Amino acid sequence: MTTDLERLGQAVKRAQYRNHRTMDLALQDVGVSLVQWDALRAVDRMPGASGHDLAVATFQSDQAFGTLASRLVERGLIERSAGRGRRLVHTLTPTGREALDDGHRVAARVLDELFAPLDEPGRAALMAALTTLTVGE
Repeated sequence: MTTDLERLGQAVKRAQYRNHRTMDLALQDVGVSLVQWDALRAVDRMPGASGHDLAVATFQSDQAFGTLASRLVERGLIERSAGRGRRLVHTLTPTGREALDDGHRVAARVLDELFAPLDEPGRAALMAALTTLTVGE
């Protein structure tokens, strides 16, 4: 029997939507949205990165990330400073570090619940399949 690729694509999208919706709701408890927490993760993972690099890492346009970064600066979660040329570099503030760490604790709990229907071999197989599909991204 041949797999219906449209249904497969929709199933992937439903799983992604469920993940995003559940994480976004849970992260409200620590005062950030999923998009904000993802930006904090990227800033932490990529010290000194430009706004463009952070936009790419968080699947956003440069303009969208710039707007998000401005909001994070206003909330005291990140700082921007001059880099080389016109480049701005982004760093976490202590408050941003706390939100990031709190988010990691929330994410661990939520992801454990979201992936509970899969045993470890199932999780490994899903990871391998998704890695194969996204090689070169």
